[in-house]
Amino acid sequence: MNKFLIYILLIASLSSCLSAKKTTYFQGNPVAKSELYKFNNEPYKLQVNDVLSISIKAENPELVALFETSENTNSSSTSGAGLYFDGYTIDRHGNIRIPYIGEINVLGYTEKEVREKIEDELKEFIKNPETIFVNVKLSGIQFVVMGEVGSPGTKSLLQNQVTIIEAIANAGEINAFGDRKNISILRKSLSGVERYNIDMTDISVFDSEHFYIQPNDVIYIGALPEKKWGLGTTGFQTFTTIASILSVLVSSVLLVKNL
Repeated sequence: MNKFLIYILLIASLSSCLSAKKTTYFQGNPVAKSELYKFNNEPYKLQVNDVLSISIKAENPELVALFETSENTNSSSTSGAGLYFDGYTIDRHGNIRIPYIGEINVLGYTEKEVREKIEDELKEFIKNPETIFVNVKLSGIQFVVMGEVGSPGTKSLLQNQVTIIEAIANAGEINAFGDRKNISILRKSLSGVERYNIDMTDISVFDSEHFYIQPNDVIYIGALPEKKWGLGTTGFQTFTTIASILSVLVSSVLLVKNL
């Protein structure tokens, strides 16, 4: 009987613990140098609720004083809170409002295209627009991470680009029971909400067209089936858990028999 119980414990432990294949990142052969250019790094097209940081400068500051906001003059506005209040938020119609220029539609445009549109508008106000320097960029990238991570929630990085690796790292890493093979990215686009899946256990993730996340992405890491069993992440943990359960069961049976 004792041998049978030990046999059952060993089988259950080996079958229940998490395998290295499920928890190890970037398995497989490294990406060849000749393949590194396959990264999909196309310019991001602006969406509703994106916040832009726009600065208009010139050798003679008086030329562009009319177009300045507190963002251009206050260095503290480079923080996330400052950009939220002083940046240019794209409204539900896809427009931003710039002093004296008025509304400009930027929905679906890249940062470069928006800069060119502003430069064209400035030609109506300034005789020598070539002396003007316009800079347009996203005020950081905000995203949400949910599921099996150490610190789920809304994150914001003051960067022009953020990879899926950086996004997850800033959420406290995937815990032992997180499904690294099937990470979902929910992305709102002009046509609706799209869903993409990424396998972080495969080295080919570096070659994925979704390696770079986009502003307002929702990243979801589901749980492995092993979490439902409530056993352990290693064979030893599983063994001790099952042993404790069986010990309680055997003790209960013996107690009932002796009554």
